[in-house]
Amino acid sequence: MQKQEFTITVYTENQVGLLNRIAIIFSRRKINIESLNTSPSEIDGVHRFTIVIDEFEELVRKLCRQIEKQVGVLKAYYNTNDEIVWQELALYKVPTDVIAEQVKVERLLSQHGAKAVVIRKDYTVFEVSGQRAETDALIKVLEPYGLIEFVRSARVAIIKESEGFHKKLTEFEYREPSEAVDENEYLDKNEEVFTM
Repeated sequence: MQKQEFTITVYTENQVGLLNRIAIIFSRRKINIESLNTSPSEIDGVHRFTIVIDEFEELVRKLCRQIEKQVGVLKAYYNTNDEIVWQELALYKVPTDVIAEQVKVERLLSQHGAKAVVIRKDYTVFEVSGQRAETDALIKVLEPYGLIEFVRSARVAIIKESEGFHKKLTEFEYREPSEAVDENEYLDKNEEVFTM
C-alpha cells in the first residue's frame, strides 16, 4: 500500500473561519495540502472546497469523517484522479523581444494549447489550462527564453460518477418522515423533570 494523490471535495455553508478550521485538521496531522480551491457551488449559499493531498486512502477516509464533524460542513467526499475531471490554469510571463525573435509563437501556442492574454513591449503573458503535466511541459519550453514569472492555480474538479450534491440535498430535504414515532417518555412529566 502506498500514498497516492486524492482530491477531497467538501460542501460547506459560507461561514467565516471555516477554512481555518479545515486547514487545522491537516496541519495537526502534518499533512501537506498540495492544492486548495474554494468557490461557490451549484447550490446557492453552499460553497465547495477542492483539496488535493498525497496520502494513504485509509487516512484520507478518516480525514473526510473528521472534516464532516465541523459545524458548517455539509458533506466531504474523496476521489482518485481517475474518478474526476480536473484542470488547473497556468500563466507564464516571458520577454516579448526574445519570444518574438527566437520562437515560432504560432507553433508554440498550438502545440501546448496556449493563448496570449497580454502582449506588451517588455513582456508577453501566455495562459494554459490543463492537467499538471501539460502546464509543466510549457515551463520547460519557455525556461531557455527567460521565463520571468510563472503561477499555477489550484485544482478545480468535478466528480465523474456524481449526480451532484444538489440532487442529494434535495432528496434529503424532501424525504418523507418515517412512520414510526418515538414517544418521549418524559413528555407528560414536566413537574417531575423540571423542579429543583
